[in-house]
Amino acid sequence: MAHPLEPLVIRHTHRLPAPSGPAGQGGVAARQFDAALMSVGFKLSAALLERLSELSEETVVATAARTLDTVREMAGNHVQHNVYFIDFPANVPDAFDFWMRCIAEALADDTSRNGTLAQLRTGVVDLLTLPSYGNYQHTYAEMLAAHDELIAAAGDRTTVVHLGGSPDDEVTALYLALAGSTTPLGEEDLRDLRSLAEHCVDSPQPEAIPVRESRAVINVARLHAGRDLLLDTVTDVLRLACALSDGDVALVEPTRFRSLPRPVRRALLAGLDSVVAATPAKLADVAAHREAFKRLGERLHPHEYPRWPHAADVFAVARGEKEARSFDSHIEELLRSNDVTGATQLLKTAPGKLFRSLDRLLRESLTQDERDAVVAAAEQVAPQVSGRVLLSVREHLHNRAREAGERRVFVNRRGGAWATADNRPPLLPPECKRLIDVLDADTRRRLPQPGHLFIDPDILDVALPLSGKATAAGLGVLPRGSLSPVDGELLRFFVYWKQKSDDTDYDLSALMLDAEYATVCWLSYTALTEVEGEHSGDITEAPLGAWEFINLRLNAVRGTFIVPQVNIFSGEGFETVEESFFGFMLRDAEQRGLPFEPRTVRMKSELRGPGRVALPLAFLLGSDGRWRAKWLHLYLRGNPNANRVEENRVSVAALLRGIVERDYLTVRHLTDLMADRATAITLWDGTTIPDGPVTYIGLERPDGLHPDSLIVTPENLRALIPG
Repeated sequence: MAHPLEPLVIRHTHRLPAPSGPAGQGGVAARQFDAALMSVGFKLSAALLERLSELSEETVVATAARTLDTVREMAGNHVQHNVYFIDFPANVPDAFDFWMRCIAEALADDTSRNGTLAQLRTGVVDLLTLPSYGNYQHTYAEMLAAHDELIAAAGDRTTVVHLGGSPDDEVTALYLALAGSTTPLGEEDLRDLRSLAEHCVDSPQPEAIPVRESRAVINVARLHAGRDLLLDTVTDVLRLACALSDGDVALVEPTRFRSLPRPVRRALLAGLDSVVAATPAKLADVAAHREAFKRLGERLHPHEYPRWPHAADVFAVARGEKEARSFDSHIEELLRSNDVTGATQLLKTAPGKLFRSLDRLLRESLTQDERDAVVAAAEQVAPQVSGRVLLSVREHLHNRAREAGERRVFVNRRGGAWATADNRPPLLPPECKRLIDVLDADTRRRLPQPGHLFIDPDILDVALPLSGKATAAGLGVLPRGSLSPVDGELLRFFVYWKQKSDDTDYDLSALMLDAEYATVCWLSYTALTEVEGEHSGDITEAPLGAWEFINLRLNAVRGTFIVPQVNIFSGEGFETVEESFFGFMLRDAEQRGLPFEPRTVRMKSELRGPGRVALPLAFLLGSDGRWRAKWLHLYLRGNPNANRVEENRVSVAALLRGIVERDYLTVRHLTDLMADRATAITLWDGTTIPDGPVTYIGLERPDGLHPDSLIVTPENLRALIPG
């Protein structure tokens, strides 16, 4: 019987928990399983193939069926990928000619002729009223018959599925990795952590749970199991209440609290009471989320429980009936009176806040003595600050030294983005350098002894995942700001969506910009063909799911940047539809094949964010003539309806400039800090594997590494961030 959380292990680790069952002659079935995996871009490791070959054929077949379901979904191959133009990318018409054909067909149709004639008399025709526009004109089977089989190429993606330990060990290890993450998790990872926490409530627990959002979902499992809650601030209780109502545990979006059972209300009130009783000053934290606490109080009825008076104080503060001055208000008072040194000394008691305030403190320092005091305070408390904050501040200071007068790009936790002019005065280089030296020294001290450092060069330009919010869920997805090579002749984007209840029209577009971020051209439903490539056609509703594709010949692109985007023309948003995802494929020119071939998929990411325009990534042409992907994971607010690439070119260009011209802290930074303590450093050439244990850092785990190796890939890249 398979472990119910086996798909989570495969998705997160690319490891299959060791299959178990009767011994037998499973070699033939195992090789067939391997072949089926290769057809969707995956492959069994040598150790896993050997293990399966020792089991009965029935066990191998059952293992193959459920594993194939998981990896097909990872690559986006779990849904049928039809296209509007049956032999796309061949024979795609000019957009205007296509519209004229649709009008001619509408005039030939008795049911639509009169309405179309009436529109023609006004000089404007609504494409959506034409019977042949926006709906598939052929079945999926007919589309399959119109295409040749894909020709395999050496450049096709191969993701190796490795042999894991026992199912329980793999699930526990994944739980410990997510629960102990030093960086905030994305929404899908948080959902997975919640499932894992429910299963692992009696299993070994991490030594620490550094991220408050993670603690909240773990507390849900502990509450339901009757375990002690992990609470040390009143905000921990608020996050737990949000988690119980399936709300936002990051406290960015308001949560509509549900009616809670009496035992749960008692547990939350008891938790609040114990936190405040132990440290009354923590009442000051209520002010930051006053409205949320007021709404929670309406659900908890604290007046019914006089035995927990400190819990009642929390809601009295929220209502303004009791004063609890916040730490931040003390800091603001000191800065308003120009007492930078006093504010710095007070902030030393909250090291994380001090580091997040360094830019402001330095800007408001009027004398060298004040600047020296700020730097000295940072030096003193640096060992008490989390590694994630050290690295975030390090990246910030590096860019502040080179961004004066440029535009700033703001990205919130959900990927919502906007750009504005940077009017901040510059920071002085001496203080920036002194602080950067402090940050690098403390980071180096915390990094592990790497031993033999074995590095895949392609990972060096991957941005450090300082927040899981900067990475979408999916296959081959990298954190915002990462650069990755793009090697192929044909680049093909795809978007899939399936509406939940309302007719929904998503439009895939690609904007080409020159080196100055000016528009060169675009491909969209209004421009189906260009020198660069073809658009697969506009699908205007998706009750059964819909696909759109864009095919590009990279050697024909007139420009320096390619910016794919998904515009919501009408209907449900990215967070409302039943399913939506974006990705890209790479092919050689002679490969042909179906519009969607899973083994050529290099990246597939979920579209789950605010706004009505999604910008998953962009492609940059380097001075060396090579294309590279720059990962964005951004969402523009857009318009309620009718978003089009033509209308958002300026805002897209401004955001792209801000991301492209910002220096992100990458894996290279940490490997450079580790290098002087490594016993050896090897750059992987794709073939030679060292004999002994190594610290491997790369995009894909090579088969054949020593079992005692420490392995870091994008799936667990957060493990590089020191605590």
